[in-house]
Amino acid sequence: MSGSDLQVMIMENRTINVLDALFVMGSFGLSHQGAYVTISFGIVIYCFAVGCNLVLLILITTNRSLHEPMYMFLLNLSVNDLIGISAVVPRTMWDLLSDDRSITFSACLLQATCIHMYGGATLLIMSIMAFDRYIAICYPLRYHSIMTRSCVLKLIVSAWLLDFLMIYTLFALMLRFPFCNTALANHYCDNVSLLLLTCAKDTTVNNIYGLFITGLLHSLGIFSMVFSYTWILVTCLRNKDNKESKGKALHTCATHLLVFLIYELSGLIIVLVSRFPYAPPILKKFMSMSFMIFPPSLNPVIYGVKTKAIQSKLKQAFTSRMFNHHGNISGSKKVESIA
Repeated sequence: MSGSDLQVMIMENRTINVLDALFVMGSFGLSHQGAYVTISFGIVIYCFAVGCNLVLLILITTNRSLHEPMYMFLLNLSVNDLIGISAVVPRTMWDLLSDDRSITFSACLLQATCIHMYGGATLLIMSIMAFDRYIAICYPLRYHSIMTRSCVLKLIVSAWLLDFLMIYTLFALMLRFPFCNTALANHYCDNVSLLLLTCAKDTTVNNIYGLFITGLLHSLGIFSMVFSYTWILVTCLRNKDNKESKGKALHTCATHLLVFLIYELSGLIIVLVSRFPYAPPILKKFMSMSFMIFPPSLNPVIYGVKTKAIQSKLKQAFTSRMFNHHGNISGSKKVESIA
């Protein structure tokens, strides 16, 4: 019997029933003081991101004037941001607080699915938003006939369905292998971390497919941005009339482009830090979460500050609440004075 055959037999005897096993997350290696400081910052960032995205969701759903294609896409982007940051931050804070970093396989798989779904959906939704701006600015007279409710619904459903099918296939390829280990190298679950725990000797198909969908999604996002905003810029330069409306259009596009760049730069940081040999391991671990923390935290703020319609609705909601509050106080004082 050859050495390779013996190794395969040993690996087969050590396979794990994942339904009964507990997987262990990687450690940050922080001191107790460092862990508490990190948890404090994490709670603040998470509450801020969730609060801002919920405000945006409530504004869009409760104001009929915001039930337009652009804001419907923005609503889905906020939902996706909540999925991404909620999949990682609460669990990471819990692991820093507790010495027990174990997680069931089903919970680990759910976290990994949410993380990958978030990454893919972000690029797909942003690509659709770029297409929407292209139609709105380059073909304004045909915009409402093209971007109908039916078309908007089909685009949104198609984005989520395509994202789900790609991620489902990614994990289906990984789950065909038995598992031989339960100690995760990473501090959160993802496809690569789980694949390293399998008994697989040849993961070529998995690696090719993973690179394919990553390249496809990023290429689609970059192409949609370059194509849409190139034609938008050409249209604005050609048309000298109605400078105010063109200025508003470019302002909206600049906001969307900024959000896209933040997402891409967050992902680029992970690649650069992981390739830098002298980077501290703790820095690499924190930076590996950047694309799941920065975009969900900054996106609602950018859209809230840069989009005048959302600004207006925020001011209206705040003013109405303040007016009602003062009205109730003054009313109670009048009752007291009459009494």
